[in-house]
Amino acid sequence: MVDQARARRLAKRIVAIVATELQGEVKDPRLTMVTITAATVTPDLREATVYYTVLGDDQDRADTMAALASATGILRSAVGRHIGIKFTPSLTFTLDTVGEQSRHIEALLAQARLEDAAVAARAAGASFAGDPDPYRQPRPDEDAAVVDDDGRVTRR
Repeated sequence: MVDQARARRLAKRIVAIVATELQGEVKDPRLTMVTITAATVTPDLREATVYYTVLGDDQDRADTMAALASATGILRSAVGRHIGIKFTPSLTFTLDTVGEQSRHIEALLAQARLEDAAVAARAAGASFAGDPDPYRQPRPDEDAAVVDDDGRVTRR
């Protein structure tokens, strides 16, 4: 049986350990503006994915990715020392794009608000096309039937 709560606790602990180790033990100048945001652990506790963000441009992101790849062994050893479980999970570092995605969604929402305001402004002075009642109503004289002297019924 998989204990999801244990996996979540282990993921939080891995975030704290990796962040502390990056700040104090790993001496790589490429790791200047990196933030560890989250981690996920597989149910069997064998693999951990650590998410990080980098303040800077694409070159800074590439440098940070290379520095984290070279420091993976050191960080895994530190995680193994601090968590004390039978198997130390292997670490995989992934760039966290939640911030960029949220900025993109905010921009899309702002654009949608502007377009909604434009539609509302156009609709404010608009009137319906056609008759107010779109259903066909019989005219009063249309259904009038006339009876001739012969007894025949004719319609107008």
